[in-house]
Amino acid sequence: MKTMFRTLTLLAAAAAWAAPAAAQEVTLKFHHIWNPQAMASVNVIQPWCDKIAKESGGKMKCQILPAMSGGGTPPQLVDRVKDGVDDVVITLPGYTAGRFPAMEVFELPFMCNSAEAGARATWDYLQKYALKEFPGTKILATWVHDEGYIHTRDKQVKTLADFKGLKMRAPTRQTNKLLAALGASPVGMPLPAIPDAVSKGTIDGFLLPWEVMPSLKLHELVKFDSETDPSRPALYSAVFIFAMNQAKYDSLSPELKKVIDANSGAASSQAIGKIWDGSQAVGRKAAQDHGNTLYTIPASELDNWVKASAPLYDSWVADIEGKGMPAKQMLADARDLLAKYKVNK
Repeated sequence: MKTMFRTLTLLAAAAAWAAPAAAQEVTLKFHHIWNPQAMASVNVIQPWCDKIAKESGGKMKCQILPAMSGGGTPPQLVDRVKDGVDDVVITLPGYTAGRFPAMEVFELPFMCNSAEAGARATWDYLQKYALKEFPGTKILATWVHDEGYIHTRDKQVKTLADFKGLKMRAPTRQTNKLLAALGASPVGMPLPAIPDAVSKGTIDGFLLPWEVMPSLKLHELVKFDSETDPSRPALYSAVFIFAMNQAKYDSLSPELKKVIDANSGAASSQAIGKIWDGSQAVGRKAAQDHGNTLYTIPASELDNWVKASAPLYDSWVADIEGKGMPAKQMLADARDLLAKYKVNK
């Protein structure tokens, strides 16, 4: 009888210890660069957080920290998630120039046709060539933004010659190199710094997709927007990563890991890319409604730009080969993947 009583007591104690653990909720600190009104906040981040909360039965939720409100700077996000300061981030590897050279291949000029195709291609390529660039980090999704265009304050860019003398912002090392090849003076800075830089005249314009402009009211700070002929690939693209701290993922229960797994990977990357592609019209309309002058640079003129920027490919290959990687094969694979997943417009 005493033995049975002791056994029941031990079982009750074990249950008491287990109950709080079973009831414990996981809160993921989700840090990112956009303000709460931005397309990415509304159409990607909040829906993802809502979905994992629902599918986990309320056991996992997000603490969303928009517009770098969790501290630090945009280039530090890659380390913040690696080191576990943040649990989940979305950021651009290109903000830390030269640190993620394998993924830079998608930031070379005139590569991508669409964000959806870019998302599918970058995911496949990442698995083969670039996972080692992100130690301590579980990549949940990758993609590129919709086509990047030229936005200027005082002068419309129509030809290669129009870049001369312009101080232009770009997000990544390769896009800064592109601006220099086209004749502009590149000024590197993260997205949140652009409005102040344009207002003060620190820059004459910037390269950006339509998607992000309304949330920062950038269409109100420039008069001219130059798009590129859709028969040519985008002038430039930037790579995004949706990343989670690996140790945080490893600490999750099998049940919660399944929820994360179901909301990450190739299909999630493609879905996010598709959202980016579908975001163009809103930003473009905002510029039109503001009275901006829109111009489409014809394919014949873009051919001059392609020629002027061609050395960037040789430069990237030389850089990557110098790091002991098969650069020519990597470039060929990136192009093949983009062709495989090409979206006809």
